[in-house]
Amino acid sequence: MGFRVRAVNTASDSENKIHDDAVAAAYGFRRALVPGVTVYGYLAATAVEHFGPEWLERGAMDVRFHQPVYEGDEVDVTVTPEGDGRVRIEAGQCAAGTAWIGEHRPSYADDGPRPVERRKPSAETLAVGTVLGALLQRPVATESRMSAPLDFSVGGRAHPAALLALANRIFVENYELGPWIHVSSEVRKFRPARIDESVDVHAKIVEQYERKGHEFVVLDVLISGAGPIEQVRHTAIWRPRITR
Repeated sequence: MGFRVRAVNTASDSENKIHDDAVAAAYGFRRALVPGVTVYGYLAATAVEHFGPEWLERGAMDVRFHQPVYEGDEVDVTVTPEGDGRVRIEAGQCAAGTAWIGEHRPSYADDGPRPVERRKPSAETLAVGTVLGALLQRPVATESRMSAPLDFSVGGRAHPAALLALANRIFVENYELGPWIHVSSEVRKFRPARIDESVDVHAKIVEQYERKGHEFVVLDVLISGAGPIEQVRHTAIWRPRITR
């Protein structure tokens, strides 16, 4: 079980210039990075293949991105049983996740939706406890290309890459970010989203730290419609160390 996919840079026109060849080179990369949510999509597609559509209903995955994936890379996605109903899914040496099916309950809470107010990122504006402006009635299909080259529709349900992309979206619509890097995500699913569904996205900052010259932030994100759809603990380097 598993497959080979030719990677597509689904964010080549993004304002996040880590997906641009010239800017990525300044941070030590050979070329522009393929977005982490797109690489996660390869792993998630394999989880659906392994567990069936039930994974979209109450699945989970903890995924971490170890090495960059570049446009045109041939990525081999493989599955290895881990026991207790869990599997390890790897995208070559670049990303790895543990996936399973379980009963999950949303734990997100804030004091109500706030309007989006785009700010410059800093230790102060990214302080732990900060509630981000909510995205309300956002069509999931606005992120449909993030699953490329895989289909956005999984039997009429939105591809997991498009849902995880909404965690990126609330971050970038609240902060005027420079180049930044998606590091890891812990995804818990409560139900699928339809391809024509509009959702609300809420988020707050739960961690901020520095490591080896990189500045990290961790978001707690809830995606909901008529009830909760997905909760994500979403980690990013909001200010990478410049290498040259």
